[in-house]
Amino acid sequence: MDALSDLLRVLHFAGGVFLEACFRQPWCVTSRLTAEDCGPDLAAPGGLVAFHFVLDGKMEVALPDGQRCTARTGDLVLLPGNDPHLLASDLRLPPVSADALIEQADAQAMARIDHGDGPEVLTRLVCGYLATPVVHHPQLAMLPPLMVEPMAGRPCADWVASSFRYASQERASLRPGAQAVIGRLSELLFVEAVRSHVERLPAQERGWLAALRDPPLARALAALHARVAHPWTTESLAREALLSRSAFADRFTRVLGMPPMTYLTRWRMCVAARRLRESSQPIARIAAEVGYESESTFSRAFTREMGTAPGAFRREDRMRDLQGLQTAAAAPAHDEGFPLYRTKREQTFRYPPTRE
Repeated sequence: MDALSDLLRVLHFAGGVFLEACFRQPWCVTSRLTAEDCGPDLAAPGGLVAFHFVLDGKMEVALPDGQRCTARTGDLVLLPGNDPHLLASDLRLPPVSADALIEQADAQAMARIDHGDGPEVLTRLVCGYLATPVVHHPQLAMLPPLMVEPMAGRPCADWVASSFRYASQERASLRPGAQAVIGRLSELLFVEAVRSHVERLPAQERGWLAALRDPPLARALAALHARVAHPWTTESLAREALLSRSAFADRFTRVLGMPPMTYLTRWRMCVAARRLRESSQPIARIAAEVGYESESTFSRAFTREMGTAPGAFRREDRMRDLQGLQTAAAAPAHDEGFPLYRTKREQTFRYPPTRE
C-alpha cells in the first residue's frame, strides 16, 4: 500500500455532495462548509474538507489571506482546511451569503442555488465535502489551504463530470445506494487532486507530499505504512530506500522536516487513534498492533503526541458519537431516508477584494 492510500485509510473519509449552484449574472458569494451541510450522520466530524466541482463556466476563488485563483470547467476547487472563502465571477462585487440564495429543498432533491435573471448560465457547480473523525492529522495539515486541480485529462475525468451531472439533474444522489457512490467519487477526487498537486510541486519543495514523489523516500514510507508494527530502525528503513543509513537519515530529515523515528512515532499514534475510535480492542492489544510491547510505554507516547491518554481519548470520542446520535434522533424524519438539513446562517468574511 502506498503512503497516500494509507493516509486515506487512516483519515476514514466519508463524503458527498449537497448543493448544485447556477449563476446567471455577475455574482460574488461567501461560503464555508459546516457539519449541518453534511447531514445528521456527520453531526460531530473531526475535520471537514470542502470542495467545489465546476460543471460549466468559470469562477474566481479567494481566501481571507489574499490567496486567489481561477477555476474553469472540469476543475476541482479543494479547501483542505475548510477555510471561509469567496466564490465569484468578479471578486470586486459586493459579496452575499450563499445561504441566503439557497432554495428550499424537499426530501428527494439536492439543495440548489439558481441566482440571476439572465437566460444564460455563466457558472454551474456542485459543492461537496469530505469529513473525517480525525481532528488534527499531520499529513492533511501539510496540504495548501486552497487547491485548484484540473481534472480534464486524468483517468477519472469523464466519470467525475458525468456522475456529478447525473446527481444534479436526475436527483440521483438521494436514491438508495447512490450516496455511497457519490461519497466514493468524492474520495477519488481528493486522491486525484493530491496526486496532481504532488506532480506539479517544484523541485525544491519540502514536506510529506514532496517525499511521495522521491523514489527512495516513497519506498521507505510505503514500507513503514504497510507494516506499522514492525520494529523499524533508521537502518532498516534505509535498506528499504536502497540508501546508506546516513544518506537516508539526512534525506528524510531534509525533505520531511523530522527524523525517521519521529515520523514513525507520530504515524503510529494516528493509526492507534483510529483503532481506539473504531474498535473495542483492549489498549494493550492496540499498543502491540502499532509496535509497542508495553502498554505503559505506548500510553506515554500516545499522551505525549495526542495530548490525552488512550483511555480518555476513547471515552471522549464515544461521547462525541453519542451526542451525534442524539442530535440525529432529535431531527425530523424523512420518508426517503436521506434528509437534507439546511440552516440559514450568516457568515463573516473579512477579505477585502483587491481592486485592479
